[in-house]
Amino acid sequence: MAWRGLATEFLQVPAVTRTYTAACVLTTAAVQLELLSPFQLYFNPHLVFRKFQVWRLVTNFLFFGPLGFSFFFNLLFVFRYCRMLEEGSFRGRTADFVFMFLFGGVLMTLLGLLGSLFFLGQALTAMLVYVWSRRSPRVRVNFFGLLTFQAPFLPWALIGFSMLLGNSILVDLLGIAVGHIYYFLEDVFPNQPGGKRLLLTPGFLKLLLDTPEEDPNYLPLPEEQPQPPQQ
Repeated sequence: MAWRGLATEFLQVPAVTRTYTAACVLTTAAVQLELLSPFQLYFNPHLVFRKFQVWRLVTNFLFFGPLGFSFFFNLLFVFRYCRMLEEGSFRGRTADFVFMFLFGGVLMTLLGLLGSLFFLGQALTAMLVYVWSRRSPRVRVNFFGLLTFQAPFLPWALIGFSMLLGNSILVDLLGIAVGHIYYFLEDVFPNQPGGKRLLLTPGFLKLLLDTPEEDPNYLPLPEEQPQPPQQ
């Protein structure tokens, strides 16, 4: 019964958050069970473009390392802030949300080439947190019961936490940089004098992922109209 309740609760999570979180968990489980090796997942330009191992463009975003504190920490933040974005500023705009993932993933991959970064899931987490924090400037965040501050400080608190753990902050900085580029192009520049939206979600994504809006002027045919109950 507990598993059934957990599954029911998980199915109520928005589609993009549910899919990405499940993919991360399944990828980590496959590595733990030695069905996959991290060497099959990491981003390697030579193997992608010369050996056509194109799955690495995706799998490097799905692996946060072996089961441990770092994995659960990243998964918690992915699930929480991805869900809040999808249920908040992206509510009813699944195609736009997926396009943000695609934009961020492509830009991180290109910039990651400069820093020889092999796994970019943590950068994607930082991007999600950054975009949410900039769109929720008045929200106060309780950071593990230790600190309370305004949401825009959260990405920098994560960097400080990474430093305390002895981790490299380069991946976090990459995610913040890409998140800022997205936020500027989507939320800031269009509202400037002479500005306009430069990030336009492709029509095929909207056709595939968004529910078409009903035409308020549509009149159903007589046979489609509900009939009054017979006495």
